[in-house]
Amino acid sequence: MPIAVYVLGLAVFAQGTSEFMLSGLVSGIAADLDVSLSAAGLLTSAFAVGMVVGAPLMALSSRTWPRRRALLLFLAVFVAVHVVGALTPSYGVLLATRFVGALANAGFWAVALTTAVSMVPDRLKGRAAAVVVGGVTIACVVGVPAGAVLGERWGWRSAFWAVAIVSLPAVLAVLRSIPGGRGTDTGAAPVPVRDELRALTGPRLRPVLLTMALVQGATFCTFSYLEPLLTRETGLGAGWVPVSLALFGAGSFAGVTVAGRIADARPVAVVATGMTALALGWAALALAAGRPALALALIPLLGMLAFGTGTALITRVLGLASGAPTLAGAFSTTAFNLGATVGPWAGGLALDAGFGYRAPVWVSALLMVLALLVAATTTAKGRRPRAGERRPSAVHRSADGRL
Repeated sequence: MPIAVYVLGLAVFAQGTSEFMLSGLVSGIAADLDVSLSAAGLLTSAFAVGMVVGAPLMALSSRTWPRRRALLLFLAVFVAVHVVGALTPSYGVLLATRFVGALANAGFWAVALTTAVSMVPDRLKGRAAAVVVGGVTIACVVGVPAGAVLGERWGWRSAFWAVAIVSLPAVLAVLRSIPGGRGTDTGAAPVPVRDELRALTGPRLRPVLLTMALVQGATFCTFSYLEPLLTRETGLGAGWVPVSLALFGAGSFAGVTVAGRIADARPVAVVATGMTALALGWAALALAAGRPALALALIPLLGMLAFGTGTALITRVLGLASGAPTLAGAFSTTAFNLGATVGPWAGGLALDAGFGYRAPVWVSALLMVLALLVAATTTAKGRRPRAGERRPSAVHRSADGRL
């Protein structure tokens, strides 16, 4: 595996830390800037919205640039907004830096995914995507808890400074290790935007993107409300919350690593098995939430299944969207973060409706059932080819080895 792929994973680690670290900093931000907790919570929403809209916009704006230039620019903006965020006394400025930082993060994600898979042979594309996505899971294990510790000891601004400092080695590494060509790094003219959009809106790709959004929605629906589930339903003390988050992150890292090694060879098995197991697993956690030992055992398993399946789906999108070398990573990023935005919102609705602290977990199970229905509907359509036309099924492998 080229060292440049691991460099991209390092940069994604720093950015993933920024994306999720506010969960442990909102109280300090609210007190320091004299705003409500809900206003501080909007900082997370601003980042999520920036990720959803920013991926395609940033990918389009940078599609004619050399990949190294695009990655460096996105990283530089990301570092700059965290420095501004660490210094500003204004809530409005901080809110703006979260949105702009998310735009830069989304652009980097989109370019990084396509860059990573373009640098390796077909048999290693899943592993390359796993290395990039693995940066997020390491952020969950190490970066987010570390940010919470920094915020507790030296204030929330120290966490912003830490993200900026950790990003600097990635800037230097990208400068030294990423090829400078545009497109496929061959100097070829970029694919027309219309052709890329046609490839991305084809009947085989749309269900995969929707499935990815549903899977991530299920994941972040429960992840966002894990603390009240454990402390108010399972009966664990507050000290178990960071332990549980670390367990989830460790399972996620294991899932990304395993999926990266087998998704290229057996994509159908990884996705189908993972989705089915997740539907059952979220339901099992909802039922077992009152039993501490069982709940703690399920948390890393569900992290492994969620991110392993998500990685396989990202690899699938990049494989299906070979005709969209610029926007394939952007659409993957948008689907990922759309789920990360809608899932917590749906879980919050269930909580506000008075269904109890297990409600978000049941919502996760429901979202996985919807994802399975999307896959089943796609399969049914794929089994009815038009007269005189042989079409590959959306789930079964065709003669050329694709889904």
